[in-house]
Amino acid sequence: MRKARMPDRVETEILIVGGGPAGLSVASSLPDGVSALLVHQDREIGVPVRTSGGCWMSDVARLGIPTELAHPVNHADIYSDHEHLSLDMSSEPVGVLDVTSLYRWLASQSKAEIRCATKYLGSRREGDRIVSRLRASGQEYEVISRTIVDASGWHCAVLNALGLAVPPTRRGIGIEYEFSAPTHDPDRAVLFFGACVKTGYGWAFPTTSGSLRLGVGVIEPVSNQSPKVLVQDLLDGNALERMGLPHPENFHVNAGILPSVPYDTQLVYGNVVRVGDSANMATPTLGEGIRICIEQGRALGLALGQRSAPALSQWERAVRRKLALQYRIGFEANRRAAAYGPDDWDRSIARMRTLPSEDLLRFFRNDFTAKMIAHRGAQAVGRRLRKALGGA
Repeated sequence: MRKARMPDRVETEILIVGGGPAGLSVASSLPDGVSALLVHQDREIGVPVRTSGGCWMSDVARLGIPTELAHPVNHADIYSDHEHLSLDMSSEPVGVLDVTSLYRWLASQSKAEIRCATKYLGSRREGDRIVSRLRASGQEYEVISRTIVDASGWHCAVLNALGLAVPPTRRGIGIEYEFSAPTHDPDRAVLFFGACVKTGYGWAFPTTSGSLRLGVGVIEPVSNQSPKVLVQDLLDGNALERMGLPHPENFHVNAGILPSVPYDTQLVYGNVVRVGDSANMATPTLGEGIRICIEQGRALGLALGQRSAPALSQWERAVRRKLALQYRIGFEANRRAAAYGPDDWDRSIARMRTLPSEDLLRFFRNDFTAKMIAHRGAQAVGRRLRKALGGA
């Protein structure tokens, strides 16, 4: 039987490139009557998994995510080589998301036609329209759109193709082993730093299915270590026993990359808009961005539905007000922590034990209060004074 040939050109109002939480959330909030096409390079929505799915249960409720898609965790242990912090998170529980099911839930609400196994190849301008080239089933065709949304992740594929931005060179790169862990306390998450993940960081999160996600990550190019080598070194040492974590067996591998650069407030380039990891929306403290992608993706979908430049500008300003200052502070913390050695982590976790749990949780959420910002400002002034006076 002859394969049906795709039309050489398809027309739509909005082309969304990327089927992660940002692109799917844009598609879910478009009003009726707006024609839209979402293209996704993977064969299925939500597979493979490229994130640990960390969130917060308060955001799960606020965003209307079904509670069965998030596993609540009320306790975290944070380790360095010689320090340990036991953190009660019952006032702000973490939610570990079932990533695949969540993305498919978002896709079920899409107002756009979703085309999986479709590769985005590039775009060019033709007058006031964008012409994009796609490939599916070995055939290439073009899509003409009034607006294009770059939700392609750290690749910034659309912006890069149009000469508007380049992919970031500073990136968080992680690898994670997910495996059945019936003996692990399902109410306990673990974060770890120091010699067992030298120049990197590690985590262990229980999931809705009773498995454990054990992973490590690095900031490239601050570190030239391979996460794959780091996780093998972790398994070969005795750190897992010290932290009370099981060794992975019969695991499958998740891996992902996210941008780790200062927040850029420009999101709208005329009829080209970026959102999600293309816009560096993952928090710089913990790198968790699904909740922000959903929130801002939905807001962008509503703005696009108004078919006006002022609506997009208003959305861009609202995101700037919400994220710019918070991310500036969070990125400074990220930059400093990326250069830490084992001794620095010992001192850092010892300091954490002196702080109220509410402040630590706000820090991890990248949610700094006016008091915290003022305190940080006072610390910066103090450092400058000590330097000016010749102090340490």
